[in-house]
Amino acid sequence: QGQIVESGGGLVQPGGSLRLSCTGSGLSRHHYAVGWFRQVPGKEREGVSCTRTTDDFTFYTDSVKGRFTISRDKIKGTSYLQMNSLKPEDPAVYYCATDSTSTVGCQDSYYFRAREYENWGQGTQVTVSS
Repeated sequence: QGQIVESGGGLVQPGGSLRLSCTGSGLSRHHYAVGWFRQVPGKEREGVSCTRTTDDFTFYTDSVKGRFTISRDKIKGTSYLQMNSLKPEDPAVYYCATDSTSTVGCQDSYYFRAREYENWGQGTQVTVSS
């Protein structure tokens, strides 16, 4: 499946911005969608945003709409998650993953779930604190 590596996490004040990057050989292999997820201790991994490689469709969970932007550099094979106006509820480990079987995992909130994605990075920590 190839390796996936996230980077760009860190500590930021409320209202600040971070840009997460997702790269690696896993993104060079054929896949139908790239998803960004986040997880805090004791909770399930939550889908944040995804994009389909077939038609550039993008989806955002309600809590990040208007604040986060997902993008892909098709030449570099890198995915980005631009996070603006970060809130105290945004801190988590953020993961990047690919769905190599279909576009089902990037349609709407019902299908955008971690179980649809097979190849995962190790995550990058995002902390929001003043």
